[in-house]
Amino acid sequence: MAYWLVDSPGSGDGSRDSDFWLKHLREQGINDVTLCKLDDAEQWIRLVSGDDCLMAAGGDGTVNGVASLCLRTGATLAVLPSGTANDFARNLGLPEDPSEVVRLVAEGGSQRIDVAEFSDRIYLNVAHIGLGTLPSRKASSPTKQALGKFSYLATLFQQVGAKRGFRARIQTDRSSLEGRWLSIAVATGAYFGGGQEIPEASADDGLLDIIAIRPRPLAQLLLTFLTVRLNRKTPRRTSTVIQIKGKWCQIDTQQPRTVTVDGDVAGKTPFRATCRPGAIRVIGKRVVHTGEQPATG
Repeated sequence: MAYWLVDSPGSGDGSRDSDFWLKHLREQGINDVTLCKLDDAEQWIRLVSGDDCLMAAGGDGTVNGVASLCLRTGATLAVLPSGTANDFARNLGLPEDPSEVVRLVAEGGSQRIDVAEFSDRIYLNVAHIGLGTLPSRKASSPTKQALGKFSYLATLFQQVGAKRGFRARIQTDRSSLEGRWLSIAVATGAYFGGGQEIPEASADDGLLDIIAIRPRPLAQLLLTFLTVRLNRKTPRRTSTVIQIKGKWCQIDTQQPRTVTVDGDVAGKTPFRATCRPGAIRVIGKRVVHTGEQPATG
């Protein structure tokens, strides 16, 4: 097995760079590592085989890019969490201790997980339409470094007062909803938004989870947010939040709306995503399943 370390300088607070991870890899006996950049992938990807391990040192956007390369080559994905939110790493139950993360890489145990396909591309964690796109588009690097995952929250509340929502139809193979929404998230796993838990979800259940938020007065939105944070999971259905599931999801809006996937701008609506079950192998002991019954209200 050959090891490839795909570095993303500047992810998170910048402290978990290639030197940081190379040190931990050597401590686990992984000394022969090829350091490479995602932007230069076409220059080195032809050398990667299905027996290799592609290690992504970055946030969800970097992990997304490396996962696409794993689909092309059959290589195994290893996530070395280095970003601001690291939601995808939470889906894999990766330990916080970097030495423990690298030990899992050395052991080589892997699981198969789903990906979401859209417009001949994929994502691993979440697509956003509406207010949820703003943290990715407007949170500056200095803000992200100073506030960490809370920079997303700060950016949201700077913008929420001016937003009245947008009209959209949400369709899946199981249901159809139409109305005015503040934000729509289409997730493949159990976490999004800096650690927010989705009820009864996992990255290997073969389903997409759609979390839609209705426009409400700021005080009500804030109360809902605080309730979610205290309970550490999104309520399945309230007057503000709705969760539905499906093997595919189609979102049509009256006016084109920006779509972000795994933190990067990916185009405009209409948006269609399809779950591709067990598409890639990832290093890890287990895939997290949030099996508790959600609270309703």
